[in-house]
Amino acid sequence: MVRTVVEICAGGGGQALGLDQAGFEHAAALEIDAYACATLRLNRPHWNVIEDDIRKVSGEPFRGADLLAGGVPCPPFSIAGKQLGSDDERDLFPEALRLTAEIQPRAVLLENVPGFASEKFARYRSGLLTKFRRLGYSVDWKILNACDFGVPQLRPRFIVVALRDEDFHFFRWPRPLARRRTVGEVIGDLMVSRRWPGAVAWIERAQAIAPTIVGGSKKHGGPDLGPTRARQQWAELGVDGIGIADEPPTADFPVDAMPKLTVPMVARIQGFPDHWQFAGKKTAAYRQVGNAFPPPVAEAVGRAILNAFEGVCEDRYEFEQSQLFDRAAALI
Repeated sequence: MVRTVVEICAGGGGQALGLDQAGFEHAAALEIDAYACATLRLNRPHWNVIEDDIRKVSGEPFRGADLLAGGVPCPPFSIAGKQLGSDDERDLFPEALRLTAEIQPRAVLLENVPGFASEKFARYRSGLLTKFRRLGYSVDWKILNACDFGVPQLRPRFIVVALRDEDFHFFRWPRPLARRRTVGEVIGDLMVSRRWPGAVAWIERAQAIAPTIVGGSKKHGGPDLGPTRARQQWAELGVDGIGIADEPPTADFPVDAMPKLTVPMVARIQGFPDHWQFAGKKTAAYRQVGNAFPPPVAEAVGRAILNAFEGVCEDRYEFEQSQLFDRAAALI
């Protein structure tokens, strides 16, 4: 049976790819950024990519889709951000609720920064969940960390899942995989690819989880791996976090120097397979990667939702998770 998804704020395709791998077919992917839309069309020419502000898009044409999913913008819910106002234009949760009412999907999947789970947003969070319940859904939320799902990065995300009562009874959150992957393990072959003599030693040094990759905003300069503290953490892994390189280090790159990561390297650390291409030049491509929801995490949650649809019990659920790890290992 075909299970369809309407995705909002699709970005460069992290959640979209994960849900695609889980078994959903996209009825539509909505995104306002031109580069991200070009990326979606480049990788999935058959998808219905709608380049528009979701405030202007009606859900009526997609009524009855199985899943409404999206990574609504994060700035309003950052711990360090300004207090959220009732008229904050950055807050797109009201639009997600509107589209839920119009589409009436069987399930809803939304993700945001872990700061949304803080006491600071307790009242807003409670109100959001209440509104979903009024629309006829049972709701749960959880912080999932990408490093528990084959992604070599410390990247916690706030996940909301809403399902009809008859499906919610079968929903189980995906369990962490048995083993975490490291940066050296995941991108070591790329560091070796241009015969850098320091690559083997670098791989040994980089046997750890990366800090959170940040995508940055269009208002600031070129791509880099984050603020001072994050750069220090990258330095411990042997990575120069000031800027992104065009190519992996070459044979004449100093043995004891710290290389910069390339966009393909960052994409792997974010959980993207090599075949997923990003439109635009380096800065635009990096921002799409850095702002993405890691595909393996989206796939894990997507499979859990599909299991709930099918009334699947625990045994098959655990089997699916082991298969997920095998696929992640093969792709990365």
